[in-house]
Amino acid sequence: MASDSVDLCARWAQTLDQDLTLGDIKKTLAPVEDDLWVVAACHDRLLNNVDVHRGLLDEGLKRSEPAKNRVLNLSFPSSDTVSDLPSTTGDSDDILVSYFKDEPVDAQILCLRALLLSRLDRLNTFVEITRALENGTLTQENGEGEWEDDPWGEEDGDIREEEAESSPPFELSRFVIDDLLALALIAASVASFPTLRILLKRHPTELWPHHFAILDHIPEHVHPSEYRDLLPVSEDPEITSQPWRAERDQLSQISSSLLTNGSDSGQLSSWYIRRVDRILEETGMADIALALIQHGASQGVPGLDELGEELSLMSRMVYRADEFDDDDDISLNLWRSMEPDAVVRAYLRHSTPETIVAGIRKLVLPYLFVLEARSERSGHPDRSIASRLLNDYILTAPLGLVAAVFEASKPTLPTARRLIRDDEEMVRLALACLYGNQSLSEWSTMSRIFECLPAWDVSEDTDNFDEGDTTVASLGAFVAPTTTRPQCSPQDLLIFFQPLHATSLSRILDILDVHLESGEILSRWNAPAPLRWLLQSMHDHAQQKSRATRMSRRHGGSEDHLDSLAEWEWLLEDMLKLTGTNDAGVPSAFGSLSRDEVIAIFFGGLLSTGKFAIAKSLLHSKKSPLGLKDETIEDICLAASREFYDNAGSGNYHFGDMKLAYDCLSVPSPSNRVQEERDFIEATSRITSFNVLSRPGMPITPIEIRLTKDRLSLVSRVLSSTSDAYKYPEVILDLVAKLGLRSDAAATVKALAMLADTALQSEDFTRAHDTAAQMVNTVLRLRAANDPAADEASEVCWVACFQLGRHPEFDDGPKKAALLGRALQLCPPEKLSDVLTAWRRLEADVLAQQKLARKTRGPGDRTTRPKREQPASLAARFKGIARSVGSVPSSPDPATIAQTFSRVAATFPFSIGGGVGRPRSVASVASDDSGSGVGRERERDGREERGAWTKLDHASEEVSSQASRALQKGIGWLIGADDE
Repeated sequence: MASDSVDLCARWAQTLDQDLTLGDIKKTLAPVEDDLWVVAACHDRLLNNVDVHRGLLDEGLKRSEPAKNRVLNLSFPSSDTVSDLPSTTGDSDDILVSYFKDEPVDAQILCLRALLLSRLDRLNTFVEITRALENGTLTQENGEGEWEDDPWGEEDGDIREEEAESSPPFELSRFVIDDLLALALIAASVASFPTLRILLKRHPTELWPHHFAILDHIPEHVHPSEYRDLLPVSEDPEITSQPWRAERDQLSQISSSLLTNGSDSGQLSSWYIRRVDRILEETGMADIALALIQHGASQGVPGLDELGEELSLMSRMVYRADEFDDDDDISLNLWRSMEPDAVVRAYLRHSTPETIVAGIRKLVLPYLFVLEARSERSGHPDRSIASRLLNDYILTAPLGLVAAVFEASKPTLPTARRLIRDDEEMVRLALACLYGNQSLSEWSTMSRIFECLPAWDVSEDTDNFDEGDTTVASLGAFVAPTTTRPQCSPQDLLIFFQPLHATSLSRILDILDVHLESGEILSRWNAPAPLRWLLQSMHDHAQQKSRATRMSRRHGGSEDHLDSLAEWEWLLEDMLKLTGTNDAGVPSAFGSLSRDEVIAIFFGGLLSTGKFAIAKSLLHSKKSPLGLKDETIEDICLAASREFYDNAGSGNYHFGDMKLAYDCLSVPSPSNRVQEERDFIEATSRITSFNVLSRPGMPITPIEIRLTKDRLSLVSRVLSSTSDAYKYPEVILDLVAKLGLRSDAAATVKALAMLADTALQSEDFTRAHDTAAQMVNTVLRLRAANDPAADEASEVCWVACFQLGRHPEFDDGPKKAALLGRALQLCPPEKLSDVLTAWRRLEADVLAQQKLARKTRGPGDRTTRPKREQPASLAARFKGIARSVGSVPSSPDPATIAQTFSRVAATFPFSIGGGVGRPRSVASVASDDSGSGVGRERERDGREERGAWTKLDHASEEVSSQASRALQKGIGWLIGADDE
């Protein structure tokens, strides 16, 4: 190589690819005489500039022409060539091999020439792709996406047009050397369909065998209309193959490959199905999958018709019914696993009363038509499947949707426009829906459904009417909840109506009419009941009475008119309306209740609200009198008052429920029963005012007071809870009377005994004695009147007198003696010894005190009275009491009692005539010595003492008198009973 060529080669090597120009190619490569070096130099450069790269390739091809011509000038068996090189046969190969051994440079040049020709083809392809993208030229014309071959239904929406790309998705320097399949996959993955179409047209040999792989790289969200010309079909494809250099042997191979792909229908169907599954799994865009299947089916690909049906129905659900949420996986397997009834519910899941009819017509009915057609194709036709599935949905739908369906099925509409076309079936469905729902407020909606039902002009048929009544009676028992079936469904109720015909159904519609009116009235007054309750209670007096009571107590008037007399009159009018029957003889909700019974329930409900002024107005109203008997009114008022009482939290009758209980008694006319209840309320209020506790820290409640069986125990609790309550015996006795014990004399005596005992415990002996005296007077009056309660009162009285009379701290001897005398008079015979023993001790104590007083005075001290001993300590007093109690024999034998009584009776100087004289005192016995000074002094001292003894003498006389009466009453057995 000459020095100039060496310099040119060095300059070429130093020039960068991006700096290379056409002038550099001509100036640098043209002078170089070495063809192989020039061709190799052109092959080594990869440029992004189209013009420079084309010039480089042209220069390399031009310098390879001499080597090509030398090969073509060789003698070959056949001169039929269609390319740069002869067709390769066995003889031609031997000639070329021999030539290239001798001329290795030509072999290298021709090898490089083949590479340059391939790059030139790539360059031309790149230029065509660039022009197509720049000009926005698409293989398909705009608007071709609107197909007219949709076999399953209307498809809305226009096909989206992708914005034209401005440049290929790769650079020229990479495009000319990279693998063509990889380039096609890149173009498919970015949805560059102009690029993909040109690649397949210009390089069919390399790309068509990988056609399915290329299509699989197209994004699933791309609409098939954008690449429909690339989709495989079953018939022989019209291949627009335009390679840059025609090669006969290669074209034949391509044609054979394409024809094989087109004839393999099983492979085509599988590819379409796989593509659909992938679209649904990756994007959930059922419309894209449907468009793909529509194209394949329209081109004759077998096995896609049923899949097209499935996708069409599923796309309706996805885009019109909103069945699936964004996070749900949508696939054919999920669709095919859904039961038909679930599909129907899915179609109508988000329907409203305004859209339900359109949803059934556009979504559900086409689906039901497909199901019916499939059953016929399968050889097992089911002509009732459509109506059955639609009816099942209606039975489970909300009442608002059901009403819309029935309004679209009115008998007045043309048959073709009705959703439910059979009148009897429509009535059965309506009855099942209405009696099967649990709604308490949708009465207007239920009335709308009723108004849509047919009105048959049937002649009166007793048998069919009886059949309807029997069915309704059976339904009443059937809808009653049980442990095994707490609620029956509308589907269950439909069974009862299936056998019935027009006449029986018409009778049930009459019953339904009454029930709907009753339900509206009950709901108006805040006592709603489900429609099925009216079935259950048609002949149940207890249930109807309970509902009427609830209605009267929970009237639903507004806050501004709660006290309105007119509203209460309206309530009474509605309650009485529910006791009547309609023109067909069907009883209303309270048909088992009498008019008077309903009025009584109404009046009780009125009282329960505390509106006593309104109650009085109604009782004395001349316009609309209630007509209740005075005795009935009294019973109702007492019951209402007691209900308020029992619910009261406080016993104070000046406020709250207790005030209502008290004021309620002002409604009826005065009577003994009313006054007794009023007194009891006042007694309750007084008891609670004493802070009586039912348990520590818990005040007693009114209900506890009413439930107390022994009401005297309440008096005892009052006395024990308040330290000075005994000081007001009038209050306590009044409390006893108002507790309902006014006519119980024994209770009065017991109350006095409690007062005396309480005063005794408080060491208020004066009040204890006064109360005991009052108690004795009461008992004496009872005994004089031969009152049956005298015995019980006497028992209480003598014990109280006995306890007070022997109390060691009570120092009034005469009063104690009088009390013991009353105890002796009233006690039973077996207790005489106890009382007499106490009397003996009392007498002994008094004598001992007198003797002690005489000893303590001196001879000249005439005026000094013996001082009373200071009371012992509390412990000493308790011991004295214990000795006193212990000395009383609990059960002495008759001999002891007789001996004791004889000894005590000897001190009482009973006269022959039965008179009783005062015993002779110790002072009088000593008066015989009055002549002496000492005697006179003692006489003067005795005069001072006789004043006290006089009182004791009177007490002794009383005791003697009482003892005499006791003996006359029947205690002679103590001294001579053995003779009998």
